[in-house]
Amino acid sequence: LFLRDIVDDDDDDDLERVSWSGEPVGSKCRSTLCLSLSALSDTGVKNYAPELRRPKAEYKDYSSDWSPKDTVRRMQRGKVCSLERFRSLQDKLVLLDEAVAGHDGNVITAVSSAGATWEILFRELEVRQVALCHLIHFLKEAGEQKLLLDLLRFLDRTEEVALSQYREHLNIQDVEKRREFLKGCIGLPFSAEDTSHIQDHYTLLERQIIIEANDRHLETAGQSEVFRKYPRKASILNMPLVTTLFYSCFYHYTEAEGTFSSPTNLKKTFKIPDKQYVLTALAARAKLRAWDDVDALFTTKNWLGYTKKKAPIGFHRVVEILQRNNAPVQVLQEYVRLVEDVETRLNLATKYKCHDVVIETYKDLKDRIQLTAYKCKVERGSAEEEKINSILNNMQIRWKN
Repeated sequence: LFLRDIVDDDDDDDLERVSWSGEPVGSKCRSTLCLSLSALSDTGVKNYAPELRRPKAEYKDYSSDWSPKDTVRRMQRGKVCSLERFRSLQDKLVLLDEAVAGHDGNVITAVSSAGATWEILFRELEVRQVALCHLIHFLKEAGEQKLLLDLLRFLDRTEEVALSQYREHLNIQDVEKRREFLKGCIGLPFSAEDTSHIQDHYTLLERQIIIEANDRHLETAGQSEVFRKYPRKASILNMPLVTTLFYSCFYHYTEAEGTFSSPTNLKKTFKIPDKQYVLTALAARAKLRAWDDVDALFTTKNWLGYTKKKAPIGFHRVVEILQRNNAPVQVLQEYVRLVEDVETRLNLATKYKCHDVVIETYKDLKDRIQLTAYKCKVERGSAEEEKINSILNNMQIRWKN
């Protein structure tokens, strides 16, 4: 388990119903997990099933005649069950073993929750790993944080205890309190990878607090053209790193590296890979239609002073991003030309009506048939038609067909 598994913004994976192995399967089914808090005490799950919301007079309880196996089978079918008669520890453990044998995660969880005192239950669950897995899953889903931490400490799972404590930051709305909480998490017994993640999370929030305060002032004072022209739609606080980088590339692109809001400062501080940085900067500058910035992003100079275009993400992706941001054809075709794969280049040029690129490519391929066919796709009397006619009439070209 790593922190990246629990702190991603996409927290709508929905804790699914679990199979007997403890792995998520199918859709969530909570009918057998609707246990009251009282069911999580040593009084046990007195009654088990949605039907219990009806008056008791509607049915007669024959549960005293049921064996552990019969009880588990009825619970699997969602029938009314009472677990009160399994009073001794031995009876409860037999019931638990039958639940595990029945391979139903929800029943395992319910039976585990109806155990003896938690200390005894924890000890017995250590040798029943399937049941243990389901109980841990349920406690996480039910938000029983204190009980979960007690169980993890009993099992000496120090890293999982730290992760559970860290997750509590999601419930802290006040940004200053969240920052202090994260600072306190840095010393918890995480793995090396997770410790680095915690430090980065704290540093990022600290940066965001500073950037937010400065930008709110600039926006209110009307001192910045970019804020006047493109008012902020939301606060930068608690946003992911990539969102923060996009924001920085949008509002603070030209700032010196020494400032906290500088994109290059963020890249260096958080070791953002070149591909991610270029993708994000391209999206931000293209949205602003800052085509000179886009050009500079891909222009490199060698030791002799010669410049050339280079893209760590591939020029086909550059073209797609530019097109989504309504780049003019003149800008678009410059990058379509740089796509190395001929078939991809032709497909993109045709799709986005970069006529010059299509014409030049068919000329380079010496494909007279395709060039002639493409003539029908350009406007009659246009400069593109004249260009095609000029190439077709060039006697020096040795056509392949």
